[in-house]
Amino acid sequence: MLSVNEITVEIVETMLDYEEELRIQSKKLGNNATVIDCGVNVPGSYEAGILYTQICMGGLAEVNIVVDTIRDVPFAFISEYTDHPAVACLGSQKAGWAIKVEKYFAMGSGPARALALKPKKTYEKIGYEDDADVAVIALEANKLPDEKVIEYIAKECEVDAEDVYAVVAPTASIVGSVQISGRIVETAIYKMTEIGYDPKLIVSGAGRCPIAPILENDLKAMGATNDSMMYYGSVFLTVKKYDEILKNVPSSTSKDYGKPFYEIFKAANYDFYKIDPNLFAPAQIAVNDLSTGKTYFHGKLNADVLFKSYQLVI
Repeated sequence: MLSVNEITVEIVETMLDYEEELRIQSKKLGNNATVIDCGVNVPGSYEAGILYTQICMGGLAEVNIVVDTIRDVPFAFISEYTDHPAVACLGSQKAGWAIKVEKYFAMGSGPARALALKPKKTYEKIGYEDDADVAVIALEANKLPDEKVIEYIAKECEVDAEDVYAVVAPTASIVGSVQISGRIVETAIYKMTEIGYDPKLIVSGAGRCPIAPILENDLKAMGATNDSMMYYGSVFLTVKKYDEILKNVPSSTSKDYGKPFYEIFKAANYDFYKIDPNLFAPAQIAVNDLSTGKTYFHGKLNADVLFKSYQLVI
């Protein structure tokens, strides 16, 4: 069986070999764990964002950045594809591990989740768990983890602390913005699973999403990066069998659709649980049914909300 942790260690080694070029910085902690700063105290880069995204996806995806226009305004877009969608997106990339150690908090993504089985029900749905001596975790945080944080991760993954590799980037950073837009396929697959579709029926997934400009703080950046997917993210999926419930995947099916996410979040008193979960989805999907040869399309793009979220001045 594929080991997402063993695959991504090779990507980590590439990052360590090219720190200066990638504008990132690594350090060994007292317990010999390796932490790679991709945007907390360093600028980071698009290329580091690509590698970070590939780590999140367990090394089971190809990721690129291109420039395209939205109403003649140029933006960077991420494009990606995976032929292991359930494992890459749900078994690795999903931000399914809230890591809290004393005053430190980070959302954990990446291969280490498949060792710690966070959350366990996800791995039961996709029929996967990893078995490796190394753990690679991606942390969305504006602080670097210390030894205690790594010790906790190591214990949950049942590996030695010296075999833990953590890549870290805040939301309001180049790498943070790239890797969140790089969740476009995952967002579709997660929504599909939540509404009752079997993720094991998904054969391949490809996605494209604008990369949000870097905004002034993590809260605003969280809004803009979510809006990139919800209002202008596109996904193409190949499945073994189409189901009518998939028409409910796009974000436009949500009662909260139509405003920048920051405004929705603020109106909900910054409580995620007061926001309709159906909102967290791509703007549009196309689904190719292998059993019939038909392709079904659902959703729409919305540049008006996106430009407002991006604070675009024309």
